[in-house]
Amino acid sequence: MLSRRQFIKSTAAVGASAAAITGFPYVKSARSAGKLKLGLWDHWVPGANDVLRQICEQWGADNGVEITIDFITSIANKLQMTAHAESRAKTGHDVLTLETWMPSMFRHRLAPVDDVVADIVAEHGPLASYATYLAQLDGAWRGSPAPVGSPNFPSMSRLDYFQTYADVDLQKIFPAGGDRDPALVEQWDYERFLVAAEKLHAAGKSFGAPITPGNDGPQWLGAIFAAYGAAVINEGGEVSVDSDETRAVLDYLSRLTQFMPDNVYAWDDAANNRWIISGRGSGICNPPSAWAVANRDNPEVGTQLWHHDNPRGPSGRFRTGNPNFWGVWDFSENISAAKDLMRFVARKDVVDQLVAASQGYDIPIITSHYQNNDYWTQAGPPTGVLHNYPVRGDETQIVAGYPAPPEYASLVYTQGILPNLVARVTQGGESFDDAIAWAGNEAALFVRG
Repeated sequence: MLSRRQFIKSTAAVGASAAAITGFPYVKSARSAGKLKLGLWDHWVPGANDVLRQICEQWGADNGVEITIDFITSIANKLQMTAHAESRAKTGHDVLTLETWMPSMFRHRLAPVDDVVADIVAEHGPLASYATYLAQLDGAWRGSPAPVGSPNFPSMSRLDYFQTYADVDLQKIFPAGGDRDPALVEQWDYERFLVAAEKLHAAGKSFGAPITPGNDGPQWLGAIFAAYGAAVINEGGEVSVDSDETRAVLDYLSRLTQFMPDNVYAWDDAANNRWIISGRGSGICNPPSAWAVANRDNPEVGTQLWHHDNPRGPSGRFRTGNPNFWGVWDFSENISAAKDLMRFVARKDVVDQLVAASQGYDIPIITSHYQNNDYWTQAGPPTGVLHNYPVRGDETQIVAGYPAPPEYASLVYTQGILPNLVARVTQGGESFDDAIAWAGNEAALFVRG
């Protein structure tokens, strides 16, 4: 039994404790009741969105989190425009797909996710090298690996044409599984490719790739510029286009373009796909979308296609890509749940489901997830056509505009500096010096801006 004095004293203490508790904001965890609104990239491959929706909604049901998903197209920069509007209004989705350059563009409004990335790396191993370059900014990770998207741009060639007209056995150099012959791979350089391109062109089966702004043009040109050690802006943010390396790559492309279709200067991002699917082209640089359509619409072409490494240049062998990340806004009301979902979709069993749903289009940013998945090796016809679509050899994975800091590289890429520079020389007839001076002026505006 409590005396009246003891009772008053004890109830006062309880009241003070309750006041202290209610004075702190309630922080939700993934296992607490709450909501998450996701703005995710609208996948090109039919059915891929449905699989991702099912995975996220099931996770929400298991963890007491109400999930709402909006799939947002990247056509006409709709995804980027959504990010601009939400970052300014400080309201919208909790989690948003961040395309290649978006972690840099919105770094001021994205919550750091260092703990998420650290957990992913600890459990699954390292990320692709370009992930750090694009998403670890100002000392913090601004995005974690997206479970879908992130295609890259290897060579895609006709096995029969290269064998018949150029005496190049691509399956022998880049087999589907098993060990490669290092000597054969070493010999696959841009000069050897040039010899093959000349023979293929003479047979009416030219290599084709757009020399236009957009996506596909900067991709294959970015790989060649890097292979020759040429950069519009260097890693220190200094304009570096006026160099011997730039002149060397322009000299090479002046020779290569003689053996390409005349209208590549007007191609859009679908034109190279149409070129290979038509049966006239011997090779392009592209994700497997062209192969998939060829198998559907022109199987005689599809069964002869093969993905393989890009040629080697004086500075190495490079491949470009368009990686996607997931970011969480710093104004999200459920950052804890958002981070837990990002950890969950990084699991290998989850990523494996999504790779299959995308028909191999998606390349995981977590390298172990493609090194330990035989989906690409089993794909066909021909069996093994996609084995080399994930990087298997000595190619360095980059993004077009590398090695400039992302805020500058994004402008080199989006403003089409590389294709315009090349076109000024190879189509417009400008001297190397005049074309380089133009590119240097453009780059200087980026740096000053």
